[in-house]
Amino acid sequence: MPGRPRSWLFRVAFAAAALLRPEQLARPLAARPVPRPRSQAPGSLKCFLGALKMELTEVTGVSLKRGSHAVEDNDSVAPAEEAKRQKVLDSCLTTGQDGLEHVSLPGSVHVPGPPAAVSAREGGKNSDVQLEEEEEEEEDGLSEEGEEEEEAESFADMMKHGLTELDVGITKFVSCHQGFSGILKERYSDFVVHEIGKDGQISHLDDLSVPVDEEDPSEDVFTVLTAEEKQRLEELQLFKNKETSVAIEVIEDTKEKRTIIHQAIKSLFPGLETKTEDREGKKYIVAYHAAGKKALANPRKHSWPKSRGSYCHFVLYKENKDTMDAINVLSKYLRVKPNIFSYMGTKDKRAITVQEIAVLKITAQRLAHLNKCLMNFKLGNFSYQKNPLKLGELQGNHFTVVLRNITGTDDQVQKAMNSLKEIGFINYYGMQRFGTTAVPTYQVGRAILQNSWTEVMDLILKPRSGAEKGYLVKCREEWAKTKDPAAALRKLPVKRCVEGQLLRGLSKYGMKNIVSAFGIIPRNNRLMYIHSYQSYVWNNMVSKRIEEYGLKPVPGDLVLKGATATYIDEEDVNNYSIHDVVMPLPGFDVIYPKHKISEAYREMLTADNLDIDNMRHKIRDYSLSGAYRKIIIRPQNVSWEVVAYDDPKIPLFNTDVDNLEGKPPPVFASEGKYRALKMDFSLPPSTYATMAIREVLKVDTSIKNQTQLNTTWLR
Repeated sequence: MPGRPRSWLFRVAFAAAALLRPEQLARPLAARPVPRPRSQAPGSLKCFLGALKMELTEVTGVSLKRGSHAVEDNDSVAPAEEAKRQKVLDSCLTTGQDGLEHVSLPGSVHVPGPPAAVSAREGGKNSDVQLEEEEEEEEDGLSEEGEEEEEAESFADMMKHGLTELDVGITKFVSCHQGFSGILKERYSDFVVHEIGKDGQISHLDDLSVPVDEEDPSEDVFTVLTAEEKQRLEELQLFKNKETSVAIEVIEDTKEKRTIIHQAIKSLFPGLETKTEDREGKKYIVAYHAAGKKALANPRKHSWPKSRGSYCHFVLYKENKDTMDAINVLSKYLRVKPNIFSYMGTKDKRAITVQEIAVLKITAQRLAHLNKCLMNFKLGNFSYQKNPLKLGELQGNHFTVVLRNITGTDDQVQKAMNSLKEIGFINYYGMQRFGTTAVPTYQVGRAILQNSWTEVMDLILKPRSGAEKGYLVKCREEWAKTKDPAAALRKLPVKRCVEGQLLRGLSKYGMKNIVSAFGIIPRNNRLMYIHSYQSYVWNNMVSKRIEEYGLKPVPGDLVLKGATATYIDEEDVNNYSIHDVVMPLPGFDVIYPKHKISEAYREMLTADNLDIDNMRHKIRDYSLSGAYRKIIIRPQNVSWEVVAYDDPKIPLFNTDVDNLEGKPPPVFASEGKYRALKMDFSLPPSTYATMAIREVLKVDTSIKNQTQLNTTWLR
């Protein structure tokens, strides 16, 4: 074909080739096995693109995860040991990227959608020390089905408009070791999160047995009904047709057979009641709704033994699913509403995670049956208890992270990990907190606090540079051209994204009532914006605090005594370490340090047209009470090892499921083509694992920077 190829397909292929390493380019694509989604026919265009995307993921992926959440065990440190640490801190304080030798780090090729909320927890109302006031969930809500194929930019071009760490105040390091390169693979199996429960124990899936309960139905309940009967019963249960009942003929008319059918219907289809009827000399089991449409949401009280706790607690092992997605899947298969599930914290998608879940009046037997029909899920460690779980009850999370293809020497790794163990890392809010598009979430939050509702609307809906789904681009273009919310809404195939919800609100309430229109967006998603602004201020102020005073407590710093913040006096300064110092997130119910940083807070908020002395908003939801957050976190249970390997696709440690299946742990050769750093550590709630990894590698964790490093490395 003469001339330069203009097709978007060729451009994507070109970008793909640019991201492959020379040795991988030399290997034929056919020699690199790529999973193919079942919906894609061999040889189809989508099949090719799916394979291309999977190959890129395998070769270049860096998925720096969003921090998960856990509690720091502040062990007391002997004065001599603390003095030794302080001496190291004083000599090692580094700023920004100064003096770092950056070896290129192959970066992520994510193409994220709209700003996404960062998972956070609420551990109790009105608590001074609580970081988060609401659980915040990612809600893109967009389906890729039916998405039009658009001309693609190169990955570097798509991410060049994103944020860097400098943009959100992440500029300091606490350690003096030399940074090195490593790949945190896009493969979720290199990032494993185990929840730490309220008893301080790390959750593991290690028992698939079902508690013995004489009142449980037999296993026959899962096989006694035909597929057609199950389909009819499900349609009845979910009010999908006008039938008021479903009759099932009893072929082998025995009391035992009738009992099993009764049990099967009641167990598998909550909300349905059954009775036996004689019709023309034949026995039928008739299923019908016990209590109208409410029956689906509320399991029948009379069918649950009084001696058994109302909640079945279990450990959920999941791969590549976030917590809410997982619960939606479980509720769909159990035919119940998601709100009967409870948990202590949400876990991210791009990982293997293990956490405790509780569900109201669903038997362990039914839950265990899901292990036979669900992929990438495993349920076990069942028990019946009286109470559900509550958000924020967890003590933290334990991480197992693999950094592959590291360039650091054994001595560099040793110094970096010893520093992480002894000193810790700056407790910055990670990049995920601020969104991944050209309009950061903190800018929207600032406009909300300023009561600038037209700006809020414009920031969310205006056209933006960078990577977005095609229909979002068309929606924004329509909005910019017409300012007609209904016309812009018609460009969205799915309306559950923030943009769709706001446009729906504007259609309903009109352009003169943006406040009510914005209120259609779920509360957690709205609060995510103002929490993002608080985080932005906190990051910047902590960087200034460390730049001004270093890594030791000074008079005027704040520490917590119980739930109350107090100042460090001159005579008490030696009684504290940097690990005791907290800094406030701005709000009406916090105090600020009594030194230069107090004025820095005031200057920053004044520059943003906000009054630090009046953080109450005329709309109560947007009034910020503030909170306190430790500036340095020292991870607990830190361990590490450097291993050699040849195959970049093999797992480097066993998961809980591997151990249940009796798989032997990986055996490593003394030498290999690549080296990997396997890290284990525990973090408190609302701290970011990416910030701990940043301190080890000394790299910018933003997607923008990873992509730029990638393209620089390939030149």
